[in-house]
Amino acid sequence: MEQKTFENIDFTEKPLTKDEYENCTFIKCNFSHSNLSGIDFTECEFLGCDLSLVKLKETGLKEVKFKDSKMLGLRFDECKEFGLSFSFDNCILNYSSFYKTKLQKIIFKNSQIREVDFTECDLTAAVFDKCDLSAAKFDHTSIEKADLRTAFNFSINPETNKVKKAKFSLLGLAGLLDKYNIDIS
Repeated sequence: MEQKTFENIDFTEKPLTKDEYENCTFIKCNFSHSNLSGIDFTECEFLGCDLSLVKLKETGLKEVKFKDSKMLGLRFDECKEFGLSFSFDNCILNYSSFYKTKLQKIIFKNSQIREVDFTECDLTAAVFDKCDLSAAKFDHTSIEKADLRTAFNFSINPETNKVKKAKFSLLGLAGLLDKYNIDIS
């Protein structure tokens, strides 16, 4: 299916047809608890949608944009690896998992990314612009050349993560020193 707009549809009542969606736009749609496994989305936009607890087993997400969307508890680590690329603007991604995914140059903007698992993720050159990373897990994660200058509430251990040439603000330095239990004023 190409270049179709879906607006105000409740996909919890009538599931989205398993198909390939290219250049489609989903506006204010409810996918909560839906099964999107095996569906391919290419150059699609999700605007103001609820995708909380959606199943993403072998889902293709290529150049997909999520904006103003609620996306609690998603397992992006179960998506198809090939061509995996997306961006987030003003989204709520709390409790999601990106475990071992390759997300070089991904952009997170104005988003809540609380308690998200980035373990062993490749976030090389990623941008976290004005994002809340409270309790996000970074373990053996590559954030080399990533931009976290406006990110906040993060805790990243430089001894267990690759941080070479990553960008941080002076205020953000506290998030790199949490492990040492230092009082920074």
